[in-house]
Amino acid sequence: MKTPIYIIYLAIFIVFQSCGVFMVPPGGVESRSYIGESTPTEKDFEKLPTPKEQVVVGVYKFRDQTGQYKASEMGANWSTAIPQGLTTILIKSLEDSKWFVPIERENIGNLLNERQIIRTTRQEYSNGNSNSGQLPPLLFAGILLEGGVISYDTNILTGGAGARYFGVGGSAQYRQDRITVYLRAVSTSNGKVLKTVYTSKTILSQSIDASMFRYIDFERLMEAEVGVTNNEPVHIAVTEAINKAVYLMILEGIEDKIWETTSDDTSIANELLENYNREILESSKKVAGKGVWEKERRSRFSFGVSYTFNTLKGDYKTQTMRPGIKGTFKYIFSDYFNANLSFGLQQLGSKEYFRSTFNTYDLDLEYLAMPYNQFSPFLFGGFGLITDTKGLDDSGKFKTQFGGGLEYMISPTIGIRGFGAYNIGFDDDWDEMVSGKRDDHFLQVGLGVQLNFGERKK
Repeated sequence: MKTPIYIIYLAIFIVFQSCGVFMVPPGGVESRSYIGESTPTEKDFEKLPTPKEQVVVGVYKFRDQTGQYKASEMGANWSTAIPQGLTTILIKSLEDSKWFVPIERENIGNLLNERQIIRTTRQEYSNGNSNSGQLPPLLFAGILLEGGVISYDTNILTGGAGARYFGVGGSAQYRQDRITVYLRAVSTSNGKVLKTVYTSKTILSQSIDASMFRYIDFERLMEAEVGVTNNEPVHIAVTEAINKAVYLMILEGIEDKIWETTSDDTSIANELLENYNREILESSKKVAGKGVWEKERRSRFSFGVSYTFNTLKGDYKTQTMRPGIKGTFKYIFSDYFNANLSFGLQQLGSKEYFRSTFNTYDLDLEYLAMPYNQFSPFLFGGFGLITDTKGLDDSGKFKTQFGGGLEYMISPTIGIRGFGAYNIGFDDDWDEMVSGKRDDHFLQVGLGVQLNFGERKK
C-alpha cells in the first residue's frame, strides 16, 4: 500500500476512536427531568405595575385555528404543527402576570361532577346536619378570554450558502417560520369585545454540514460527512407569543382604563405605555420577515468603491485573473430601481502574452429585489465604454454589460455588496489581436462598500 493510504486509514481510525465523545449532542445527554425553560417574555411580567384589583377571567377554549399538519418529506404526517394544549399555556401566562385570577372553564363538566359527588357524600353522612352538604359558590368570570393561534406560516424566509471542490465541501442553511396569536377580552355582562391584541413570533431552523466524496485510489472510495441542526421548539415560540399577547392586553387595558393600577405605580405604567407606543411605531414600518428595515432607510444618493477581479475572454488561449478597482455613484429614484454611473480602472490580459490597463465607463439600471430588507439580491444591466491609450484610440470602444449580486446593509448608511458581471464588447481588438469570429469580452467579480448619503427617501 502507498504511504498516503496509510495516512488516510490512520485519520479514519482516529475519527472513529473519538466518535464516542464527538457524537454526544452539543447540549449533552440529559437523562433526568428538569424544570421547563423560561421564555424572555416571562420577564416582562416582572416589569408590570401592581393591579388595583385582580380581574377574574375565564378561558373556555383557546384553540389552534390553523388546521395545519407538520410538513414532511416522507409522505403524509397526521401530527399537528401547533401544540394542542394552548388553553393550558394561556392559563399559566395569566397566572404569571399577577393581574388575572383564571378560573376553570375548559373542563367545567369535571368540576361540576366532582362538586356533586362531594355534596352527595356529605348529605349521606351528615347525621341529620342539614348544612353539611353545602359548598361555597363558584367564582364567576367578569371577562372571558377568547382567540387562538390563527396562522402558522412556513418558509417565509429561506437561504443558505455552500461550496464543493473535487468532492469536498460544506453548506449552511436556514429557514424561518412564523406563528401568529390573537387574543380578545369579552365582557360577560353585555358581551362587548373590550380589547383585541395580536402578536407574532418567528421560529428559526439552522443546519450546518460538511462532507467528502471522492476516489482516493482505483476502486477505493472515501465518503465522510458531519453536521448539526438546530430547530427552535414550536411550543416555546407559542408560549412566547401568548405571553406577549397577555402583556399587551394588560397595557392596552390600562391605557383604555378597562382596569387600573395602584396609585403608587402610575409612573411605571406610563413608562411602559411609552415604550409600547414606540414599539408600535417601529413595527408599523416593517414588513414580514426578520432583519427588515424601515421603508425610509435608503437615501436618494449613494457612492461605493469595489475591488474587482477580471478574466479576459479574448483571442489568446491562456486566461488569467487580473485585479481592478471601481467607483460607483447611484441615484435611487424608486424603491426597486436606481440608475448608477461607474468608473473603473481594470487590468486585463492573458497569462503570458498580453497585459494592459483599461478605463471603463458604465451606465446601468439596477433592480433591487427586496429593498426593505437588510439582505437583498440585485440585478443590473446597461451600456458603457472601454478605453486603452496603448492599444485603442482615445474615443474608446462601446460595450454592454449585465450581472447580479447580493447586498447586505450593516446600517442604514453602510452596505456591503458582492457582484458578478459579464462585459460584452463590439470589437475584437481589446487584446491587440484580431482572430476568430467572436468579439472580445471579460468576466468580472467584485466586492465593495456602498455609502448612502443625503436626504432619506420617503
